[in-house]
Amino acid sequence: MSTVKDKKFEASPTIREMYQLVINGERTDSHSNETFTTYNPATGDAVAVVAKASMEDADRAVKAARAAFDAGKWKRTPIGKRSRVLNKIASIMRSRFNELVELEILDTGKSLSAAQGQVMQAIEDFEFYAGAIVGHRGEVNNVPGQFFNYTQKEPVGVCAQIIPWNYPLMMAAWKVAPAIAAGCSVVLKPASLTPLTAIVLTEICHEAGIPPGVVNVVPGSGSTIGNYLVEHPEVDKVAFTGSTPIGKDIMAKASQTLKRVTLELGGKSPNIVFADADIEAAVAGSLYGIFYNTGQSCEARSRLYVEESIYDEFMEKFIEKAHKLKLGNPFNEETHIGAVISKDQLETIDSYVQSAISDGAEVVAGGKPAEVEGFEGGYWYEPTIITNVTHDMKAVQEEIFGPVVAVMKFNGEKEALALANDTIFGLGSAIWTTNQARATRVANEIKAGVVMVNSPISAFPGTPFGGYKQSGFGRELCVETLDLYTETKSVLSYFGTRPLNFFNV
Repeated sequence: MSTVKDKKFEASPTIREMYQLVINGERTDSHSNETFTTYNPATGDAVAVVAKASMEDADRAVKAARAAFDAGKWKRTPIGKRSRVLNKIASIMRSRFNELVELEILDTGKSLSAAQGQVMQAIEDFEFYAGAIVGHRGEVNNVPGQFFNYTQKEPVGVCAQIIPWNYPLMMAAWKVAPAIAAGCSVVLKPASLTPLTAIVLTEICHEAGIPPGVVNVVPGSGSTIGNYLVEHPEVDKVAFTGSTPIGKDIMAKASQTLKRVTLELGGKSPNIVFADADIEAAVAGSLYGIFYNTGQSCEARSRLYVEESIYDEFMEKFIEKAHKLKLGNPFNEETHIGAVISKDQLETIDSYVQSAISDGAEVVAGGKPAEVEGFEGGYWYEPTIITNVTHDMKAVQEEIFGPVVAVMKFNGEKEALALANDTIFGLGSAIWTTNQARATRVANEIKAGVVMVNSPISAFPGTPFGGYKQSGFGRELCVETLDLYTETKSVLSYFGTRPLNFFNV
């Protein structure tokens, strides 16, 4: 592990001193006038002051969304025009690309390359759904006799969308874009640690022509505002990305009003390297698969299985390259790994590593908080590789959400699959092999929503993303997502010339 030496960066003039709620198309302070401060995880310095939504504000946002939906201006807007507005949102985001990247880095501490890629995908999400909605339509069905049946897609209504801190803008785009494309209204609840880009995105939506009340944002406490939105009787759907325990709680609360729910939850994704793999590609891909975004990814490939016959060769290269990864100024193009989101998360990561050591595991790289010159006030953790683990260890079974990978040997496909599927999660997975038949067999048997073959990339706009088992349900980022934001109405018409009189009276 190495660090990038660079001077401490300064906030840009584009960063405002105060970020407000956006309700019914207007910036507004909290009903309670409370605020909170966001901090840069790389430095520990304050970034901005944000209005802290109260339950009164959340209720106001829901009522604005409900009124906008029931009035019907947006849901009755022709699909072609809706599509143009989504494209305009993307266009404005492109024009403000550097600002969005900077805000994302200051809020999360992630590296420049990671932030740039995620902001670009957020833009492409709006462009994707601008096209996808045009082809999203009902069907005409074959029915007997003189009947005609067709279905039509109608927006589900008011959607509460609860966004995590690891991909603040990208996750907001994953949810907002399909919802408004379908004609829904949205109340967006960003994570308290990272609310800035969600607020700016909401403002951009209005600048692009979204009517007041269709997209609202209420930053605040997840336990207060998030729960209130989930239980609110005028919310029709909840979309949540976050931890599995919170997802279970949301599902239970939403069941009281039978809300539609989409849950994209935790993961403990396996990364399987077979003996016939291109080792250089597998090493590079495995490195990216766990250390990208500082390991703070739900689909991070944090369980690495290497076939025994190549284990020593693979690990020598894997460890060597891990030591070359650079931590440092997130705005430096040479930085590979950014900061951990908070002190609490840093302590959580280290507790898992120490637990593994206590259980008999060996740390062969990293294993402790990092000291980064010029960023002593930030939260950093060394890229960590743990070996000599057993499958029952906490570090192997539980989601760490940090730059930590546990490595194990295996022999043959059967054992690899048994190990890969030995988890309550089922979000991502990766396979490295030059044997296409093997890749297909293993991909078919892995219990996960996403299987990456000879690549560490898990998603593009248009590719379904979501999990099996306790990683949640529903698919995002794809055409099918539009079905999660629409109702299918069946219309059955009789066109015969004689009246139907089945009672014959």
